[in-house]
Amino acid sequence: MPPDAIASNPAKTERLPSLNASTLQTRKHDHDSLFEHVAWVYVFCREHLFRDDTERIITALWPNAAPDPGAQLIELGCGPGFYSCQLAERFRNISVTGVDRSESQLQRARERANVLGLSNCCFKRIDALELSCADGKFDIVIASRLFTILPEQKRVIAEMYRVLKAGGRCLIAEPRYAFRASIPLVAMWLLAGMTRLKNGYREPYKAKVFSARAFENLFPTQPWKNIRIWQEGRYQYALCEKG
Repeated sequence: MPPDAIASNPAKTERLPSLNASTLQTRKHDHDSLFEHVAWVYVFCREHLFRDDTERIITALWPNAAPDPGAQLIELGCGPGFYSCQLAERFRNISVTGVDRSESQLQRARERANVLGLSNCCFKRIDALELSCADGKFDIVIASRLFTILPEQKRVIAEMYRVLKAGGRCLIAEPRYAFRASIPLVAMWLLAGMTRLKNGYREPYKAKVFSARAFENLFPTQPWKNIRIWQEGRYQYALCEKG
């Protein structure tokens, strides 16, 4: 008998839990994401293939000093919590929130934080396209490789702007070359194809990357006080300050 079947004996009938709209949405969300079903592939890529930009992030955000005590930082598309935990461990006097749509990735992030004994770092399941955060809540927003799979990039930029405090800054890092950026997606699609008969995942087959001009054009859609854009090796970066 399937585990969710109702017993035929009236005396032992078990009632199924009611499914509200939120539950149904969550189940659909779980089903249609490669980052849920083959989460370990992306975790492996993050740990062993992607460049570690921790020092670049720190230098860009705080070139002359450490962050102010009590600063609030949010990482969008945090995945397994690589940068969130790195920054929370380096600066124990700030508060770090990592958000992602994948519960499997967030579970890895929480495990990482627990191993490191971090009490200043938490992880939440939130869509970067619609952040459930108050206006002007954060001092810093960071995102790495978020736009490679995320549609409506300008909408995300608007959300970043909204949740930043006046004087707050966001730092975005994006790969420049589609072939290398697509390696995690290709690997996940191949594995999913070998292990599942039907695949209805929302992720694209290859990563989206931006030309230098297209990347620059993402940011003037919001009234930033300052915008700095640069390239370094296989990545391009934007550091934006809210007025």
